[in-house]
Amino acid sequence: MLDGGHVHEHDHGHDHQHPPSRGRVRHVLSEVIGGHSHDAADQVDQAMEADAAGRRALLISLAGLVVTASIQAVVVVLSGSVALLGDTLHNVADALTAVPLLIAFALAKRPASKRYTYGYGRAEDLAGLFVIAMIALSSAMACYEAIDRLIHPRDVTHLWAVAIAALIGFAGNEIVARYRIRVGRQIGSAALVADGLHARTDGFTSLAVLLGAGGVALGWRAADPIVGLLITVAILGVLRSAVKQVGARLMDAVDAGVVDQASAAITSVSGVNSVRELRVRWIGHTLRAEADITVNPTLSVGEAHDLAHHAEGHLLAEVKRLSAATIHVSPVGAHSAVGGSS
Repeated sequence: MLDGGHVHEHDHGHDHQHPPSRGRVRHVLSEVIGGHSHDAADQVDQAMEADAAGRRALLISLAGLVVTASIQAVVVVLSGSVALLGDTLHNVADALTAVPLLIAFALAKRPASKRYTYGYGRAEDLAGLFVIAMIALSSAMACYEAIDRLIHPRDVTHLWAVAIAALIGFAGNEIVARYRIRVGRQIGSAALVADGLHARTDGFTSLAVLLGAGGVALGWRAADPIVGLLITVAILGVLRSAVKQVGARLMDAVDAGVVDQASAAITSVSGVNSVRELRVRWIGHTLRAEADITVNPTLSVGEAHDLAHHAEGHLLAEVKRLSAATIHVSPVGAHSAVGGSS
């Protein structure tokens, strides 16, 4: 409440307790004057659209990788290439990383509970950790296979077929990588971006098979394992990028521009003196904000409620992928009067 230097706390997610009739009139008038819509249903629709886009990207890319691996398997039978066999099995195993992500997207649809009060959106971050583990495993496997081929050289037949299959593997994985990364960035899913980077590592592995086959065709038997070691280094670079993406999400990092945009949205509301504190965090691929705003201490509880609701409306309208906001109202000077603590 806002009375005698105390505070009024205002939390709006998807449930909103309406004020009494007179407060409701002020509430409606403030929205008409403010000109901002913050219908919770709009935010739910956006979240559902993001979930659907993420699932669609995973299913389509999964199908693409299955087709790619199937073509490679046919060539393995024809050529007897152990390197291509390893790449094919690698692609099959890595395509299955879509499964934990699909599970995470399904979990994210579940409503919040008394135990998981923020919902299940963080399941995406757990899936992202699984993807990182798979990228690290890919790097280790590529390194092991390269060293093994250096120690135990193998003859490869039907080099032209191996080269074509490797090209198909590279192209298929790169297409999937671009698709997943693009959709992941559109919906704000760090896990989906990481999985796209993972598909890119698979493309590098296929490229190693192609370059190695070319070297063998020129009479350089060590070309295949040497290129494999170089690709291992490239995969480590992708791993670093994936760790940065998922690690930042686990640490609740957001782009500084999002914070600036949220602060500007709140301070644009007439009656808001300043934004004392502002926190924004990702929960899955949606954002949640918590703000402490200072207002004129002479405001009534009802007026402070309307102002907080109006500030929430500006936040939801201006900040992309923001699904909920908690607005804490403090009278100007209340915190400085007690040494900066509530």
